Amino acid sequence: MFDNLSAKFASAFSSLRAKGRLKSGDISEIADQIKAALIESDVALDVAASFAERITERSLDRLEEVNRGTNPSQAIFTIVNEELTAILGGNSRRITLAKKPPTVIMLTGLQGAGKTSLAGKLALHLKKEGNTPLLVASDLQRPNAVTQLQTVGESINVPVFAPEPGNGVGDPVAVAKAGLKFAQEKFHNIVIVDTAGRLGVDQELMREAIRIRDAVSPDELLFVVDAMVGQDAVRTATAFQEGVGFDGVVLTKLDGDARGGAALSILEKTGKPILFASTGEKVEDFDIFYPDRMASRILGMGDIQTLAEQAKRAMDGATTSRLEEKFAKGEDFTLTDFLAQLQAMKNMGSMSKMLAMLPGAGAIKKQIENFDDNELIRTQAIVESMTPAERNDPKLLNGSRRARIAKGSGRQVSEVNNLVDRFSAAQKMMKQMRSGKGIPGLPGMPAMGGMGGPGMGLPAPMQQKVTPKKKSKSGNPAKRAAEEA
Repeated sequence: MFDNLSAKFASAFSSLRAKGRLKSGDISEIADQIKAALIESDVALDVAASFAERITERSLDRLEEVNRGTNPSQAIFTIVNEELTAILGGNSRRITLAKKPPTVIMLTGLQGAGKTSLAGKLALHLKKEGNTPLLVASDLQRPNAVTQLQTVGESINVPVFAPEPGNGVGDPVAVAKAGLKFAQEKFHNIVIVDTAGRLGVDQELMREAIRIRDAVSPDELLFVVDAMVGQDAVRTATAFQEGVGFDGVVLTKLDGDARGGAALSILEKTGKPILFASTGEKVEDFDIFYPDRMASRILGMGDIQTLAEQAKRAMDGATTSRLEEKFAKGEDFTLTDFLAQLQAMKNMGSMSKMLAMLPGAGAIKKQIENFDDNELIRTQAIVESMTPAERNDPKLLNGSRRARIAKGSGRQVSEVNNLVDRFSAAQKMMKQMRSGKGIPGLPGMPAMGGMGGPGMGLPAPMQQKVTPKKKSKSGNPAKRAAEEA
């Protein structure tokens, strides 16, 4: 979504780096470029102007100090990063749980913002954290809204309280109150109330939302907004804040092609934080909104932390522990291990989305967009066509074995050869990593920065100091003494 904005920021800092020592005019110039980039990305005019003013003021105040450093442009970059993180919300906030369950979460917003789908995604997210959510179908106006919520609830194995058929039938306030009572009786610790929206802000919508709010007294009232609607999102958010009020914002369709200015404007205009973001159509495409990570993505620095967290969730603990133990002991990384990583990568979802989180991904945007996710399936088919002995010792793969593997996987012999060659190179890189010479790319795949270690980017092998496999001591006393020294 922020591709255009990221490109504009990259261009501005590229010209700044070429200047060396900075003058006040250089600061004004980059501030103007940033302001123009923000406005072009649908950020509200006054928000863009105040952002640029803060950049200018902070940079000019520190200009002498900045120029004493070895990299003045990097100092300005740091200021922009800090201000961008602040405008996105600073520190991320979590859902406030009620001291006496159940915690009531009410969703509100315009029709088409994706509230019903969002309700299911939020329920799944909270369920994974050990909660027992209940979905309440209080959107009785939109055609088939109740049916949709029931379908979503069934897909994630979360119960849905839906005593009315909807489609204009039933009292949404009564349903919300009854849903809360049902949750208390059945010991659900979280209630998510899905409410009706309209195609535009109107008094009827506000009155109904206020009545439901007053009936269930939500601990969290979340405003759900389509990130693709541009500056209209800010106007709608302001209207809902004045009419119903809300505690936090959820952005949907953050994977779309819009310019993304809504995310940069809502907090500044309403003072309410963005809590969650929906990044796709699947129920798993949902996560906590981290302002610092989003700022990092916009500035082209990637989001390795989120990538590592997704990898950790995708690979089971036993497999991860086994790979880390092998890595620490200096044992070779095998195609059996690689197969486990491939399966975990498939669980993580779209490779294009993962690659987009890497630092500098904007420079290879076309390659990322053209990445074929079926490549994982083809590669897995090749590895699964090998015998266990061949996976553990690729040196066994002579010409006849490779021909058999190609036939068994439905691929060409050249593809098998290519995979084995890349895997052998990756094994060597893995040995270099153990000796402290850097982090390799995933075996058999394009290099992917921090995702190369065992466990596919898990923090432990990246952060822990790994003891290389000890060499045997020399039998020559003099040489042995020199080695020990």
